[in-house]
Amino acid sequence: MTTAQTLTPRQIAELYVDCWERKDFTDLAPYLAADCEFTGVFGTASGPDEFLAGLKGMAAGTDSLVVRKRLADDADVITWFDLGMGGAPATAVANWTHVENGLITRVQVTFDPREMLAAR
Repeated sequence: MTTAQTLTPRQIAELYVDCWERKDFTDLAPYLAADCEFTGVFGTASGPDEFLAGLKGMAAGTDSLVVRKRLADDADVITWFDLGMGGAPATAVANWTHVENGLITRVQVTFDPREMLAAR
């Protein structure tokens, strides 16, 4: 798969968050590898369809998303952000995005979900 525009891993991670905030992942889809994997607190996903379905579900419940810091190297990006969901207080989240050949191959996310679960 080739993309219309070559982006750096940092730019792809920025696009990921931008799409989440807009709740529209059309722009992100071309940057997902066919065998991309997601691992997070609320589940896992394999392949672009599951990956995007999971993100759409998270985005639908998102009240706020504020990026605090982003660190990147040649293939990996860590985005630290505060995520507000379901009326719960914002929760600190670490998102690790791994990019190979211009495509996201892995995303791992970690955070403490207790306040989000309590707000349900």
